[in-house]
Amino acid sequence: MRKTLLIVLFPLVVCSQSNLEEIDILFEKKQFQKAEDVISTYLENHPGDLKGLELLGDAYGYQKKWDEAIASYKKLLKTNINSANYHYKYGGALGMRALENKLKAIGSIGDIKASFLKAVELDKSHIGARWALVELYMQLPGIFGGSKKKSLKFAQELEALSKVDGYLAKGYVYEYDDEPELAEKYYKMAITEGGSLTCFNKLTHLYEQEQRPYQAIKNIEDAQLKHRRNALHYQIGKVAAEYNIELQKGEQCLYTYLENYSAADGVPKAWAHYRLAQIHTHKKNKEKALQYIDLAISELPKIKPFKTQKDKILKL
Repeated sequence: MRKTLLIVLFPLVVCSQSNLEEIDILFEKKQFQKAEDVISTYLENHPGDLKGLELLGDAYGYQKKWDEAIASYKKLLKTNINSANYHYKYGGALGMRALENKLKAIGSIGDIKASFLKAVELDKSHIGARWALVELYMQLPGIFGGSKKKSLKFAQELEALSKVDGYLAKGYVYEYDDEPELAEKYYKMAITEGGSLTCFNKLTHLYEQEQRPYQAIKNIEDAQLKHRRNALHYQIGKVAAEYNIELQKGEQCLYTYLENYSAADGVPKAWAHYRLAQIHTHKKNKEKALQYIDLAISELPKIKPFKTQKDKILKL
């Protein structure tokens, strides 16, 4: 629930007001504190600007300042109780706070559920709120209203709005409920229907969770054929290193990743060096393994798995 909500709750927004034109750029650059400062200054002079207040709530959300985000969205609801998006964001911020604060979780469940349900009632095509309800009903214990049947109901509504979202939602439900064959079926349907990286990544994650590394690598290779993303080279190397399979292929993919690396790839080079160290550990090549693990540690010295791997290498 956490990752999905973070993505859909706070999408990048381009605001029409000239004073706030830079906010979407700051969000893209992950300069959330600066965005908060700019919006706060703007609102001092335009206290009634609803878009500014919504953006402020989003800036708080990106920083996981849930109490502040909740307060912003609550103000928005007071101005328009019939806004599906305000209900959705308010419920989402409450939900994210509940995930991080168990003391507040139980008392918030009713409000979280009510906010998402109100959002789907007000907007028959609101995809984000339906996704939130799919995840909420699966993750809640039965005593608090959790229900696979209700999750599948909203997954079916998603499918009516967007086949890809519906298939992914059903895959999520069945994966969560430990029914991997059905999860695989729907993730494959999502790939056939849409074929986005998200679809491929969901299936890869399932294969990894089910200890099926060969299928994971094949799925990543299929994604690479379609999307040509350098980050996928790292993913192949990661699976090869973790499961001690197809080591030559994994090693070559990691070299390709490092050769073509850019910040947009997401995973720091240190992790590619770590995976190469793992591969050479599997190959009993102590000298090369040490070379790569030392590179990883020099780049990110506080990562515990790197130090653990070095201890393993030194025992070869």
